[in-house]
Amino acid sequence: MTQLIAADMDGTLLDSQKRLSPDLFPLIRTLRARGIRFAAASGRQYHNLYATFSEIADQMLFIAENGAAVYDGTQCLFADKLPASYFVGPIQTIRSLPGVNVVLCTHDGAFIECDDDPVFVRNAHMYYEKLDVVPDLIAHLEHQPAFKLAVFEQGKAETGCWPVLRQYEDKFAVVLSGADWVDLMNPETNKGSGLHRMADYLGIPIADTMAFGDYLNDLELLREAGFACAMENGHPDLKRMADCTVPSNDENGVVRAIRAHFNL
Repeated sequence: MTQLIAADMDGTLLDSQKRLSPDLFPLIRTLRARGIRFAAASGRQYHNLYATFSEIADQMLFIAENGAAVYDGTQCLFADKLPASYFVGPIQTIRSLPGVNVVLCTHDGAFIECDDDPVFVRNAHMYYEKLDVVPDLIAHLEHQPAFKLAVFEQGKAETGCWPVLRQYEDKFAVVLSGADWVDLMNPETNKGSGLHRMADYLGIPIADTMAFGDYLNDLELLREAGFACAMENGHPDLKRMADCTVPSNDENGVVRAIRAHFNL
């Protein structure tokens, strides 16, 4: 019996215009009344997710930063961190790559060095509610523990920076999280581990979970869930391993699939 539903944001809950379905909040309230919890599971920052769902955020669970931060409303259940020395090599490499920028992710906020690339800054603000500019990310690591680097290369991440950054797989999971983004984070931390932490917190079997996703940073989430749903617009590798494929993010696929699953 499904007791927890986790859904990715971009390409899954959000349509191509980055809009949530107007049917989603009423559906989450209906599920909660039936004892079923709903979690947003995203590479986005927790503060961004909480603001996006502000109307019902206190009723929700959040797997943020691809599993590096797990929350029940405002209550932090898990917060990851990595040694500062791990980040030095990747940041230096990223600085040498033309057209590539990076966000340093911490639990107190996100930080960038460059604010003269309007496309990067606009995209960074889209995913990070708390975002500040610092002169040197490596120097900033001396003052604030971090858990992730989010690397931006517009439209070219899979063939551009991703292959280059995979040299750091001895210390990081180097995850392609979208057409523009690559995440470097703890190899033991992902959306799937976040789902396990959430199920343990709720005291439910992992088999009683359901998950929706569209991209490669959702692989572990769908692999661990009791019932895995890939979006029609999803990456082919994700669709191959899912239990089912549901209508696309532009066809309100998550809401439609949940309604059908629970006969709502």
